[in-house]
Amino acid sequence: MPAAPIRCRSLALGLLLGCLPALACAGQAAPQRLPAATVTAKVDGLSLSDIAWLRRDGFGLDSATLARYRQLGRERFLDEQLAGSDDTLPPQVAAQLRALPVVNTPLPALWADFRDRQKQYKDTPAGAAKDAAKKALAQYRRGLEQQAAQAELLHAVYGGDQLKEQLVWFWLNHFSVYANKGPVRAFAADYEENVIRPHALGKFRDLVLATLKSPAMLVFLDNVHNVKGKTNENYARELMELHTLGVGSGYTQADVQQLMRVLTGAGLLPPKFAERGMRRRRPGFVRDGLFVFNPNQHDFGDKTFLGQTIRGSGYTEIEQAVDLIVRQPACAHFVSQQLAEYFIADQPSPALVDAMAQTFQRTDGDIAAVVRTMLLSPEAAAVGGHKFKDPMRFLVSAMRLTYDGQPIPNAEPLVNWLRAMGEPLYGRITPDGWPLDSASWTGSGQLSKRFDFARVIGSGRNRLFVDDGGANTTNDPPPGAPDLQGSALYRDAIAPRLSDATRDALAKAKSPMEWNTFLLSSPDFNYR
Repeated sequence: MPAAPIRCRSLALGLLLGCLPALACAGQAAPQRLPAATVTAKVDGLSLSDIAWLRRDGFGLDSATLARYRQLGRERFLDEQLAGSDDTLPPQVAAQLRALPVVNTPLPALWADFRDRQKQYKDTPAGAAKDAAKKALAQYRRGLEQQAAQAELLHAVYGGDQLKEQLVWFWLNHFSVYANKGPVRAFAADYEENVIRPHALGKFRDLVLATLKSPAMLVFLDNVHNVKGKTNENYARELMELHTLGVGSGYTQADVQQLMRVLTGAGLLPPKFAERGMRRRRPGFVRDGLFVFNPNQHDFGDKTFLGQTIRGSGYTEIEQAVDLIVRQPACAHFVSQQLAEYFIADQPSPALVDAMAQTFQRTDGDIAAVVRTMLLSPEAAAVGGHKFKDPMRFLVSAMRLTYDGQPIPNAEPLVNWLRAMGEPLYGRITPDGWPLDSASWTGSGQLSKRFDFARVIGSGRNRLFVDDGGANTTNDPPPGAPDLQGSALYRDAIAPRLSDATRDALAKAKSPMEWNTFLLSSPDFNYR
């Protein structure tokens, strides 16, 4: 490796590794607070508290966000976001999304194509043709997953409502699915676009029901195999343990088994009917897209669940059970705790979580109201927090700062970089989702990879502006490394909060690429 990159790596890694002692105490002590005069000092109308708040509200800062915040002020800016009205994307990015087959193909057709290709491979005789079919199938399967991840990353980087984009990612991880199980990869893009996204700021009950009926969740947690006489409790258990109530919240194994009985018959429409529908339906048959409730596969006996009797009545049992779950005080506390840990601190104050839980119960699980309580708390604007970014937050915030809204025609590198940093979208095998605490992402190997991608992003020498054929596109940025140091975004939102150590490292940079790398590798950028 040439001497200059080695020196650059050493300086940047020194910055990141130097933050590890602080991370050992992350969440255990109050965020470092600067003198009041410093915190309230304004830079072009923004205080350090404003910047700290915006860094928690969204994935990362860009010029459009700062301009809108200056125009509206914090509460009006927040309320506009909570209304969920700004799903706009740059026209070039919206066109990219529409061009992805996993986005523009109806779900029944995607599933049929997936099954046809699987069958074609299975029916191919052994030999060279079988080997070629295996390779083609693997490439097709990778493509489905890659496209679904590109769609989510493009939304995250360019979405106009950054609070909603963070919540979409948070709920995707909270209600995690694994793409490499069966046809889940064919359902992943629909899961993000039509299940999570429309409910990210709505009622928690509606979000739970939407995930319950989604093909991705039904397959991943095996409720497609949960039928009368041959039951499977995987989903019932994780629905309570991971999605709603949390471990140690008072429910019992008997409750898991009773919920499993409630969920019998909730599955997918048989493939041969997926596109043309069911001609004969027993009373009580329910269909919603690919989801079906089949009364022939349901246990109609009465159930005792969470201390309440649920009469055997069919599909309405599911809604009654979900209502019972989300009205538990434990659900309000668990969901509030998870949100506060993600947005505010690894160990948020009990007072904040309690306030959020009270809002949850008072509003019947209104996610927007709970988030409003959280983001209007003093903790949300505290300067000097100890929350270290997971790879998703690092990557998206680095892109938003470096390219500041400029569309990229090739999102494939983003997917690959996130995978290399150990947090691939739809890549968590276990249903608990990726860990989002600081300590999970501060190993020396992780920090070394983070440096590598800081350098790739900051150099400008990447494939983000190259199309599939390898040709440059009309969206090419100026040659060379992006000019972060000279940008108004850096001057207004980054420079005022830099530590002396980071300023010293930046002063040693020998080129714009090194300067960008040092900034994106710094604790100041990687902490929230």
